[in-house]
Amino acid sequence: MQIERTDSGLTNILKKLGVMTSLRDTYLVEQSLLRTLGPLLGVLETSFYRIDGNRGVVRALHHSRKVVDQEDSQSFVEHFEEVSNMPQIPEVVRHVLDTVRLLGKACSRKLNDELVVGYPIFGKNEQVGFFVFQRDREVTPVEDAIIHGILEVFTNYFELLDTSQRDQLTGLLNRHSLESNLDRLWNVLSARMHDKSHNRRNAENESFWLCMIDIDHFKKINDQFGHIIGDEVLIMITRLLQVSFRKSDLLYRFGGEEFIAIIAAKDLETAQQTFERARARVEEFPFPQVGHVTISGGFTNANPMLLPQEIVHRADSSLYAAKTAGRNRICHYETLIAQGLVKEAATGSIDIFEP
Repeated sequence: MQIERTDSGLTNILKKLGVMTSLRDTYLVEQSLLRTLGPLLGVLETSFYRIDGNRGVVRALHHSRKVVDQEDSQSFVEHFEEVSNMPQIPEVVRHVLDTVRLLGKACSRKLNDELVVGYPIFGKNEQVGFFVFQRDREVTPVEDAIIHGILEVFTNYFELLDTSQRDQLTGLLNRHSLESNLDRLWNVLSARMHDKSHNRRNAENESFWLCMIDIDHFKKINDQFGHIIGDEVLIMITRLLQVSFRKSDLLYRFGGEEFIAIIAAKDLETAQQTFERARARVEEFPFPQVGHVTISGGFTNANPMLLPQEIVHRADSSLYAAKTAGRNRICHYETLIAQGLVKEAATGSIDIFEP
């Protein structure tokens, strides 16, 4: 459906950019981008596609506005839908994304009597996503300039926010970013669980698994070799963990010598193998000056029926069990429960998210 633009002129554009750059959450900035461009282009639906280092689409954010008739006026009701681990992308949209990716510039494809238009979004001199919309006419030169200008503001501001959510030493996402992403991830997982059509299309869909990882005897490393060498160990272990997981997996520095990894795996065996591979890679690496360093980890299934704080608590309990059992090992929470090695604690009994 095509509608007339409700916002036009420099004042409205600047006002919308002001709203966008007042936000401090990357997800809300993405929402604001779609809220800004949709009315300016006179369309009711817009989408933002995020890609990973392999240029595969890993997440999409869709924004739609519906015209609602009231007694003496019309109003808009808006809706956002976030989809991760993209199951299927409409063929025409995929063709547009592929063309934009190859050319590095905006392009369009016909769909019946309308056009599907895609723009590249860049970050740190590489393509990181796409802005996509559909309407019945070509983009004018003025509209094209506005879109490019807004996307440039979005990219620059998004990079500033991204920097604030990263640990300065390792470059990993930090604890603040973890707290924001956990709630969002749980919302996506819960929606997917209740989407029967999604479950039918993805009978063997991957599950998420959360693992808390700790460097064994890290205090001794700092005491014996000093904090500069300790920092080098943190950086090297970060790189070893990064090459052990997929680029679409999430890795955070939780604080000190602790990390949290959230990965996608089809079953327990695959998740266990992934975390064991990371542990073995660290164990086998010859650290300069320090020599032998190991890690321990505890992981659990990221069940969306539980609070995210409870999932992290379970992983933390499993990590403690791994430490108690001698370190340099990975323990699975549900297996520990079945073996009677860990008692199931009441939900919300851990305060890891307290400031």
